[in-house]
Amino acid sequence: MPSLIEQLNETVAFIRSKYPSASETGIVLGSGLGNFLNEIEVRVSIAYQDIPHFPVSTVTGHDGCLVFGELNGTRIVVMAGRFHYYEGYSPQDVVYPVRVMKMLGVKNLFLSNAAGGVNTSFKVGDLMIIKDHISMAVINPLIGKNEETIGPRFPDMSEPYSRDLIAKAKKAAQKLGISVVEGVYFGVTGPTFETHAEYRMIKLLGADAVGMSTVQENIVAVHMGMNVLAISVITDMGIRDDDSVITHEEVLQAAGEAEPKLTAIFKELVGKL
Repeated sequence: MPSLIEQLNETVAFIRSKYPSASETGIVLGSGLGNFLNEIEVRVSIAYQDIPHFPVSTVTGHDGCLVFGELNGTRIVVMAGRFHYYEGYSPQDVVYPVRVMKMLGVKNLFLSNAAGGVNTSFKVGDLMIIKDHISMAVINPLIGKNEETIGPRFPDMSEPYSRDLIAKAKKAAQKLGISVVEGVYFGVTGPTFETHAEYRMIKLLGADAVGMSTVQENIVAVHMGMNVLAISVITDMGIRDDDSVITHEEVLQAAGEAEPKLTAIFKELVGKL
């Protein structure tokens, strides 16, 4: 079986045969956020199933293609659909596209997701800039043999999300008149939504939102020296007074309604980098 480096080289060679230009900014679109693609001048779109060694997205709301194009005059690469541990993929599969983006020249990685609100001051539709995360409830994707050529054995995680990009995102939101909040993201495996007791525990541990993605991608991005910005769309409130049931359809709807604001911030940011 080929090594990780051999697989990455094969994947990158295939992609460059379709789109040889380098992209400095990469974007991962979360659940219900696929309409962001309408803002891009698309040059090439490659289905995941056609890319060597790529997993294939199986979740509703995730398109499943790697899109290259221009946004605000800047070349970008977009993951329209991500992979999740709960789909049955290994953590290494989940983060494989992030490694590929780094090898394609990406320096700045924007992550987006749909998340459940834990901070009781939040409301559905809020955009939360992630300032830190708690990863204890997910499997670390760096477990196993380390490839020293792409990152250290013990990467420092004291600044998982770039303070510079966070400051730029807040400035962009202010310029656009878009209200944002900041908070800590608690990563879980899913696919079940949390129990009331779990939400209370997560809140007690200091998190403001909870979700089933992003953390593993962030760890590998930091491992490979990328600057990361992540923004959550608060699509439901886990800490609530009623006993309403959370459904994936409602999450997608809430994400779709908040998408124009997130798109505007990303578009403004890309033009400034």
